[in-house]
Amino acid sequence: MSGTSEFLWYIPNDVRAGHRGDAVAEGHNSLDTLTSQARALEEHGWKGALIGAGWGRPDTFTVAAALAARTTSFEPLIATRPGYWQPAQFASAAATLDHLTGGRVRVNIVSGRDNLAAYGDSEGEQAQRYARTREFMRLVRRLWTEEDVSFEGEHFRVSASTAAPRLAARGERRHPKLYFGGASEAAEQVAATEADVQLFWGEPLDGVRERIERLKALSASLGRDLPPLEFGLRITTLVRDTTGQAWADAEAKVAEMARTHGAGWHDHRQSVAEGQRRLLDLAARGEVLDDNLYTTPGKVGGGGAGTTWLVGSAAEVASSLRKYRELGITHFVLSDTPYLAEIKRQGAQLLPLLRD
Repeated sequence: MSGTSEFLWYIPNDVRAGHRGDAVAEGHNSLDTLTSQARALEEHGWKGALIGAGWGRPDTFTVAAALAARTTSFEPLIATRPGYWQPAQFASAAATLDHLTGGRVRVNIVSGRDNLAAYGDSEGEQAQRYARTREFMRLVRRLWTEEDVSFEGEHFRVSASTAAPRLAARGERRHPKLYFGGASEAAEQVAATEADVQLFWGEPLDGVRERIERLKALSASLGRDLPPLEFGLRITTLVRDTTGQAWADAEAKVAEMARTHGAGWHDHRQSVAEGQRRLLDLAARGEVLDDNLYTTPGKVGGGGAGTTWLVGSAAEVASSLRKYRELGITHFVLSDTPYLAEIKRQGAQLLPLLRD
């Protein structure tokens, strides 16, 4: 596998304990607990972690800043939402954290449904929502790379704006990468023109291949004026010492999910977006797709990256991830629970096989 591949983990950032089967422990979301995860990521070969976002969860940017201050190489992939932030405010906050951390900030732009009224935001139908996201991404990037920016859009406007501190170029990196997800036609148009990295959830290889081809064609037809779009995979990886042990544990987890009606697992299912619908529809094709893509979790409450799992020994899961890499995936955001133990297990067993 190419040395250009990057491997990140996931930090749930939730006030409720037991997220996706994690251990229920006191202080599960304390700074010490989250720092132990971030430091374990550094020690076990991970680049950083996606930090979850949404109203009713701790503020993601604050958590990312706190973890960055307690680590030396950990790179937070900070989920943020247009409307929760104004573009100029976010551009300045992210530039500040990027400066203070020596260039460790990554950004995941989220456009899915949220409790907007709770923080004073509102949005219209899908086309309007993604038009606003497109403006947000374009304006943030301009504020990072240009000075004295004036912009009058349908949703946002600034006049003679120069975000401080100015971002320092770091090799080919001019600014934090903007990751983006979404599978609808409107979302893919935003990705094709504005995103640096398009994130996919755990679809089978044929689905990911088809989406990569479509996004590349869209980028060309829409006149993308940025470097080529990169692609990432956000998926659960259940790795054990043997195939039999992995499947026994996977089936036990699914049985527990069924017993509790998926409690703690379905944080992307309240309003089923196109990408989530695609995952849920996979179960009709079979319990296991490709070599070891397990679809049953989605039938018993799994949502988002917990809808489908890659299950097996480290060698088997690595083999599957290599096949995604051959399609053009270069950013991998993996996870399993309990989070801390699996950071260490997969860092020791899985990552070395992916770096060969």
